[in-house]
Amino acid sequence: METPATQKLEATFSTLVISIASSAVVSLGIEKNPQTNQFEKNLDLAQYSIDLLVMLRDKTRSNLSDSEKNYLDAIIQDLQLKFVQSK
Repeated sequence: METPATQKLEATFSTLVISIASSAVVSLGIEKNPQTNQFEKNLDLAQYSIDLLVMLRDKTRSNLSDSEKNYLDAIIQDLQLKFVQSK
């Protein structure tokens, strides 16, 4: 039986999106940086992560399922709102 520590990680579209979005959330100072266990705000890095998600959306525009498109759009919109609020 596999435990969470030994389970094989699966590379999926949603895990890629969450990985980039998590970086944005940490850079916005919403969550603690897991390496330092501190809240750190870096708006330039947050904007970069959001821009990566926008680029991903633009480059995959006709290749996403409706649920993937809606998921990505919702995350981008949420992060953009949080970015504006954090200024």
